[in-house]
Amino acid sequence: MTQSKYKRVLLKLSGEALAQGLPAGDKSIINYEFVNTVCDRIKACVDMGVQVSIVVGAGNIWRGKLGQGFERTRSDHMGMLATTINCLAIQDVLEHKGLDTRVMTAIEMKQFAEPYIRNRAVHHLEKGRVVIFGCGIGNPYFSTDTAAVLRAAEINADIVLLAKNVDAVYTADPKKDPNAKRLEYIEYMEILTKKLGVMDSTATSFSMENDIPILVFGLNDPDNIVRAACGEQIGTIVEAEHILMQD
Repeated sequence: MTQSKYKRVLLKLSGEALAQGLPAGDKSIINYEFVNTVCDRIKACVDMGVQVSIVVGAGNIWRGKLGQGFERTRSDHMGMLATTINCLAIQDVLEHKGLDTRVMTAIEMKQFAEPYIRNRAVHHLEKGRVVIFGCGIGNPYFSTDTAAVLRAAEINADIVLLAKNVDAVYTADPKKDPNAKRLEYIEYMEILTKKLGVMDSTATSFSMENDIPILVFGLNDPDNIVRAACGEQIGTIVEAEHILMQD
């Protein structure tokens, strides 16, 4: 049986990923077949003994900062609600695969989700349940990337698995710059100083200050989730300088 490298991980999924592969003209917000495949890989990680938590975005439904005409705080609240829709979708697919799950939201929605309490989340993980965090951190102006690294710190996750629509971090946008180089390792500070579009600056700074390792990889191949949990060399590792020097 394949061995995992990490005991506890936080998987960050973008909302756009949940709609990946929908045919042109399809107005659905979630591609069930793709989500089903992703959840198969999450189950494979759980079966290996990995404690899996998930933060999911809402870009397939609503982006708060793009809500033109709406007051920013209210627009962000709408985005928090949208993340919960995605959380419930993932929960449903995982439970159909026999996994015990909990959706925990930063804003109370007790009719269909538990309020986020750090100790309770850790308890669920220790019991082998998949914990899905919704509503970001519960405050406007903060991205779900920031929510991912914050929750990872709170639950003492070994690593954040940041699933993106690109396969790694590059020195520039590979779609615009043919000379962009793919990186295996990068330091937090380099992301900040070069303004690379990996995560927003708040999430990057928080990760740097709290020594949270991040693996950026492409979700175009859902098998990458399992490879990442097993510690295979895929994507880009983001760590602090003193950690990189030890490798």
